[in-house]
Amino acid sequence: MQFTVRDYRRDDFDTVWAIDQSCFDPEIAYSQDELQFYLRRSGAFTLVAESNDQVSDANGPTILAFVVAESSRRGMGHIITIDVRAQARRNHIGSALLDAAEERLRAAKCQVVRLETAVDNSSALSFYKRHGYDVIKVIPHYYSNGVDALLLEKNLLSVESSS
Repeated sequence: MQFTVRDYRRDDFDTVWAIDQSCFDPEIAYSQDELQFYLRRSGAFTLVAESNDQVSDANGPTILAFVVAESSRRGMGHIITIDVRAQARRNHIGSALLDAAEERLRAAKCQVVRLETAVDNSSALSFYKRHGYDVIKVIPHYYSNGVDALLLEKNLLSVESSS
């Protein structure tokens, strides 16, 4: 599956929101307002992976996945969400988006990046561990449905991109 990583555009919103809805249980998926909030936060950026294949929808190339991340002035990066359509998984799209987000965070002088994932999301945990993330702690009742989260962290200065 061929794809290109590019910056998010406002007209991508409906598609990325639909992808988020398809990736998460309705109890924890972002509402439109919540997703808009994260996309607009100070220091935030969003990257999308767009299909290069000839097949596209009526609006042009298909967005396969996206990542929302942010950097703080304190040298801390945060991966807010990374979502990949079910039919596009296992094609290294998530890895490419994560690598691109980490590079952008390094360029913003972030030394460390953190993210949260549900304790019961074993595929996400395996994915992040393959990319050099370590579990720092458990955050009780992090998600709106009461599920705990794992806080993961990666040192961006000592670890080069791994895919």
